[in-house]
Amino acid sequence: MNVLLATIDLAIAAAFVSMPIVRNRYGAAAMATAESELARQGVRTTALTENGMRFDASGHESAAPLSIAAIMIALAGVNLADLAVARPLNWVLLTLVLLGNAVIVYSNHTAVSSVRAAFGRKADPELIRIDVPALLAAAESGFPAWTWRLQTLRNITVFGGTIFGLAALALS
Repeated sequence: MNVLLATIDLAIAAAFVSMPIVRNRYGAAAMATAESELARQGVRTTALTENGMRFDASGHESAAPLSIAAIMIALAGVNLADLAVARPLNWVLLTLVLLGNAVIVYSNHTAVSSVRAAFGRKADPELIRIDVPALLAAAESGFPAWTWRLQTLRNITVFGGTIFGLAALALS
């Protein structure tokens, strides 16, 4: 059971590391295409950086997933060491990862409305008139097509792994 849980923990860790790697490699291209879209819309190309919007692996875009990955790697070690705290830690951490990933997916699906709201709060007429769906589509086109398949695989790994791990805990 501990080897199974450690394997799940490591798979989840790898899934969380995958997107910062992609963002690090292709984020500049995504930013360039987003800035080109702003220019096409007649908006200053610095608007995104002025408002803290980035597509690379800086800031929380790396810190959060890498921290989660480190925690899951540590949890795998606790499982392999067969420590008494392994079972309750798995219950807590797998549940938190499951819920956290649900928030991430929700955030991705509501990106257009979130960006519109953030721009609206700035009270900058230029930001308010940005065609946000076109901007985000342009940014997405800066990433290779396989990135979206990787994101799907990442979500399958995280959701499937946490659910499978929690089920294994419940049945043991």
